[in-house]
Amino acid sequence: ALAPRCGWALPGLEQRLAVPAVLSPASARPYAAAAKTAKKDAKRTRQEKVKEKPPPRRRPLMTKPVDDVYLTWLYRRPSYELEQAMGMLKKFQELDFTHPKQFVYINVFLDMALQKKKKVDPFTGSVTLPYRFTDEVNKVLVFTENAQEAEIAREHGAAVVGGVELIKWILEDEIQADFYVAVPAIIPKLIPLRNKLKRKYPSTRRNSLGSDIPKMLQFFRECHEYTVENENIIKTRIARLDMPTEHIIANLKAVIHDICTFKPSNYDPIVRRLVIRSSTSEGLLLNLDGILPQVEKAEEKEGKNAGDEDQEEPGQESVST
Repeated sequence: ALAPRCGWALPGLEQRLAVPAVLSPASARPYAAAAKTAKKDAKRTRQEKVKEKPPPRRRPLMTKPVDDVYLTWLYRRPSYELEQAMGMLKKFQELDFTHPKQFVYINVFLDMALQKKKKVDPFTGSVTLPYRFTDEVNKVLVFTENAQEAEIAREHGAAVVGGVELIKWILEDEIQADFYVAVPAIIPKLIPLRNKLKRKYPSTRRNSLGSDIPKMLQFFRECHEYTVENENIIKTRIARLDMPTEHIIANLKAVIHDICTFKPSNYDPIVRRLVIRSSTSEGLLLNLDGILPQVEKAEEKEGKNAGDEDQEEPGQESVST
């Protein structure tokens, strides 16, 4: 500190006290780039080792446990015949002292795949069940500008009847219904409602567009609706547990057969797994044999037709002789 005043300085002190020039990070730490590259190489090597490592071999699941207490994840999930599963659900209700009139539900897991990367779009379906299990009646709105058709619609239980004047109220959510049906004459005027109603927009494909108003009203007031959730699952109720077993089975098959119509029959069945349960019970996996509709493959059909022709030929020859 006294060196500047005394006029003397140690050799090289000025150079050591001078402000160093600004250095780039690369020149300040010449080893940084090399360390970073080495780290990347090590990470890449670890990833390659993980890829080369064979996947762990899983023990094959066992079929049937031999004890009353067992680890469920070590065994395949058992599947039951429909009649057997219904007997178990009714037994669960008796043992658990739960409500006897609780709803019966099904969870349907779907195979939506088509050829290449195409697939079935999520859909909403409606079906008339052979045995009704609720007194609820759907609210149906009828679009018509014909006074006579409007009177027929009111007589057959339509909740709301009207023409284009209803468009404004529907767009503003002042009027809502479970289903919307229309006659062909008014459908060009309902285009503003297409984005609002979406799947509920009247169409011939859903049988909600036609001239037979009584028939449409009877179907949609009593029909059962189901919708695909999470891309490939349908969860819906089909009956009450206190109903006769044959009635529950008939309702289940009606819903399953209607679901199967949404995928062409020349592909694999759309229903992949089916689980049935009541409001308070566990889900039981069902055996699909006898539940899915029987569809003849085109090849089998051709073979059968060819066989019939071969059988008919000798008879035709004998007649001609």
